[in-house]
Amino acid sequence: MVGTSTTKFSEDYDRASELKAFDESKEGVKGLVDAGVSKVPRMFIRPPDNSRDCNTQFKFPVIDLHGMDSDPIRRKKIVEMVREASETWGLFTVVNHGIPVSVLEEMMDGVHRFYEQDNEVKKEFYTRDLTRKVIYNSNFDLYVSKAANWRDTFYCLMAPHPLNPQELPATCRDILMEYKEQVMRLGLKLLELMSEAIGLNPNHLKDMDCAEGLAILCHYYPACPQPELTMGTTKHSDNDFLTILLQDQIGGLQVLHQDQWVDVHPEPGALVINVGDLLQLITNDRFKSVEHRVLANQRGPRVSVACFFSTSHLPSSKLYGPIKELLSKDNPPKYRETTVRDYVLHFRSKGLDGTSALPQFKL
Repeated sequence: MVGTSTTKFSEDYDRASELKAFDESKEGVKGLVDAGVSKVPRMFIRPPDNSRDCNTQFKFPVIDLHGMDSDPIRRKKIVEMVREASETWGLFTVVNHGIPVSVLEEMMDGVHRFYEQDNEVKKEFYTRDLTRKVIYNSNFDLYVSKAANWRDTFYCLMAPHPLNPQELPATCRDILMEYKEQVMRLGLKLLELMSEAIGLNPNHLKDMDCAEGLAILCHYYPACPQPELTMGTTKHSDNDFLTILLQDQIGGLQVLHQDQWVDVHPEPGALVINVGDLLQLITNDRFKSVEHRVLANQRGPRVSVACFFSTSHLPSSKLYGPIKELLSKDNPPKYRETTVRDYVLHFRSKGLDGTSALPQFKL
């Protein structure tokens, strides 16, 4: 009898209509919560996952960047820590990174202001048109994913082409412009450290244009009435070269390390640094683009700001493959060359389905 009723339930469920109504409301997950939903709608429910538990034995790497530009001995130690973290974890936290806490706090406040403003003003930015420089919507892969994530996002393409500040939401315009400058500076320093960590000239990754493009993604995870039924963000790895993540104090971010989930605990003033798929590809698997996820939570809203270093929206024909200087007879190339755009198009077409996009590009 159970099987029969389940089949009937499936037949009665019109997922396409539910997705369309949700999308056309232009109010995102926040709109559902504001309307008082007490149960997670069917479109968000995913199969039972027994892997919500996390391992508390691992010590997540935290790197203090103090002295990296003034003390050569200290810099050497930092480079070694970056190398080890990038090779074994693919994700680490940095402190004393140079971005003032006041800027981090104002960036968070700006994201809250955007999402908590009047719906009619916010809806002007709601779109799935990828040619736009400022996009607000819920779930970029809404129509291809098996289950939607409990999350809304707005993102801005900040580089390489300068954005007219008037295109940005008024609620967070000034801080986005300021944050972009600060993050670009930090991104370049991190790429220097990573270049040195693989034995190359400090400018090597910068000269490959790994920091040419920048997208700032502002995520909003409303409190969820049944967090065990859905996810804030499904397991995935990032489709860029490098990600700099600012997260608030609510928590929920986890990284997959040695086949076990480990909490990335929020640290006041700290930033999470993430190796992206394209950095794994060009380092020929030396650095790891680690899979991570965000749990849905009854506390909320959780806010995070992810800065993606990538030129994914540029129609560039520039090819990226394993760096020649890292290859040898014993370490032949593991990936074919690809443009950033082709890599990201493949990533987007499959959505956050819990699998990496990298195997598609293996030789």
